[in-house]
Amino acid sequence: MTAKHQEPANTGAVCDYLCRMFSLTGKKAVVTGGGGVLGTDMACAIARAGADVILWDVREDGLKASVERIRKETGRAEGIDYRQVDLMNEEQMFAAIDAAGDFQILLNACGGGRGKGPLVEQDMETFRFVMKLNVEAGCFLPMKVVGKRWIEKKVSGCIINIASMSSFVPLSGVWPYDAAKAAVKNLTEGAAKEFAPYGIRVNAIAPGFFLGEQNRRLLTNEDGSLTERGKAVIAHTPFGRFGQAQELMGAVLYLSSNEAAGFVTGITVPVDGGYLVHNI
Repeated sequence: MTAKHQEPANTGAVCDYLCRMFSLTGKKAVVTGGGGVLGTDMACAIARAGADVILWDVREDGLKASVERIRKETGRAEGIDYRQVDLMNEEQMFAAIDAAGDFQILLNACGGGRGKGPLVEQDMETFRFVMKLNVEAGCFLPMKVVGKRWIEKKVSGCIINIASMSSFVPLSGVWPYDAAKAAVKNLTEGAAKEFAPYGIRVNAIAPGFFLGEQNRRLLTNEDGSLTERGKAVIAHTPFGRFGQAQELMGAVLYLSSNEAAGFVTGITVPVDGGYLVHNI
């Protein structure tokens, strides 16, 4: 018995459905850490989905380069902008919110680590800096100031934080980064509950191992071969490779869309090639 021939789906109807589900047209997003690689990639995805984008970062040179790249990749001359902001300065952030006007998406992509070593040899200045960078500037303060304004203006917005594999299990030797990213996951959950009565969703994305400017030297040698750390990561990842930047973007668009994720809050989505799967 042969299978029945099936007519192809109505392509137009499929496209209409996907546009309704994931389009961000008419929305505006603020991306903190927008001068970095991850922030630029995520801002580009949001802009491709139709949203206007404003990048915040303390480094103006990085912001200018990011805006130029996003405009080039999206073919959009309008709706892509930036503002130089110290994300550890509450007054500057309130001023940046006023300058941004109405926006409905906050994506916190500011963060990073510094160094690796035994706990007993940790430099406390470095520890405090990494904590401030990832927790204060990369999560808590942006949620505080934007959440306050959204509640005042009755904006049902969406916040996306950037967590990590170390939000779930500690990575050896990166003590402040481990502590900071565990805090990001915890703060995401706490803010989700507090902001839910105001219609504000708060979620996080936990990237697995993606090669970037911050970890490339730790994971690969100058000739492109893997370091011992890189070999350990690949051995621990069921997919047996590092992630590609575009593989994060589906999670970004899903969590940004009220149509697709309007009842989703307080979760941290791993995009990790199976890194968190432990079995024998």
